[in-house]
Amino acid sequence: MSKVINFQEKRKDSIEKRKRNFERVLFSEFLGSYAEIDDNGTKYGVNLVDISREGCLFQIPFAKYSKHRFKENEDVTIRVYFTQDDFLPVVVNVKHGKEYIDEKGDAYLRYGGEFDKSLPSFKAFEPFIEFLYKFAEFSCVDKGESKVYFL
Repeated sequence: MSKVINFQEKRKDSIEKRKRNFERVLFSEFLGSYAEIDDNGTKYGVNLVDISREGCLFQIPFAKYSKHRFKENEDVTIRVYFTQDDFLPVVVNVKHGKEYIDEKGDAYLRYGGEFDKSLPSFKAFEPFIEFLYKFAEFSCVDKGESKVYFL
């Protein structure tokens, strides 16, 4: 019996993998984000792990901020900085949280949640999410080819 390969699923998986790889570089090298955790306006750094059209996955270092744990259905405001001073606030409704240990052995509290799409700032953030998907789908990898193309 021969096995049927679903090329659409394979392509979709490949695009999702490329999107996540690009997000890791983008979030760690270019964008900063902070979550407003307490009522006094104190801001704590968070790492955005993944963004989808519906929500995001973010993590905070376990040791520093383990005193505060987000609860299910709690709204968290995340500031996504595009420059040192300019950011878009997005509100994430927490759906789940768990402890996570990365490949280096560092511990985090990792949360996943849904975006509040009713906020005006989300209208500006939504095209950024679409860019991530389109970039993953259509970007090319530079393999050291000697040709340079100009339009």
